[in-house]
Amino acid sequence: MKNILILGATSAIAQETAKLFAAEGANFFLVARHPDRLAAVAQDLKVRGAAKVETQAIDLNRLEQHATLLQSATKALGSFDLVLMAHGTLPDQHACEQDVAKTMEAIQTNTLGPISLLTHIANLFESQQHGCLAVISSVAGDRGRQSNYVYGMAKGGLSIFLQGLRNRLHRSGIQVLTIKPGFVDTPMTQHLPKNALFASPQQVAQGIYRAIVKGKDIVYVPSYWRWITWVVKSIPEGIFKRLSL
Repeated sequence: MKNILILGATSAIAQETAKLFAAEGANFFLVARHPDRLAAVAQDLKVRGAAKVETQAIDLNRLEQHATLLQSATKALGSFDLVLMAHGTLPDQHACEQDVAKTMEAIQTNTLGPISLLTHIANLFESQQHGCLAVISSVAGDRGRQSNYVYGMAKGGLSIFLQGLRNRLHRSGIQVLTIKPGFVDTPMTQHLPKNALFASPQQVAQGIYRAIVKGKDIVYVPSYWRWITWVVKSIPEGIFKRLSL
């Protein structure tokens, strides 16, 4: 991978994944909301071997700016070999239950914003006839649970969109990778009690890197989440609705 666009570049998983490609001398265009944090990530990647790093600070919830953003990224890199989308938030389920505006905000950030970007990027990739589009979804999207069904719905909808996009872009030689992490020990989950199922951002990044290189369609990271979610999805609804999950 030579030219890499990262959306949500200051997330812990995105940073760790970028480090792996920086060691190979990749060129980067980094996008995130906070310019100071973005500058720090850019400097770190340069130290680690990145050939070129440019940045743009933007709130990715502003859908009307997406086309201009991608024009800037294209001007900086010429074309993209890889787009990594790590943009998203973990909403408070209870708060969403009490306030529909918070639910809509979670859907905007985790589903509608990414879909807008993906639509623009898919058209770019289709025209250049190559590339990898890697998007972080979540195992939470595999089945709705009372503890996080707003987040699960948002990520589940994103995963279905990616499935259709993969079907559309396959004939153009485009890899569309759906990334499904389980619990990851990041600032986004710092309020959650930790257990043996939590992985480090470094572990997840290694799994993402391998999936990109191998041309995979879907990757659960760590891989044991594939079997955990298989069990969860196999529970009959009549039983599942009685569980506290």
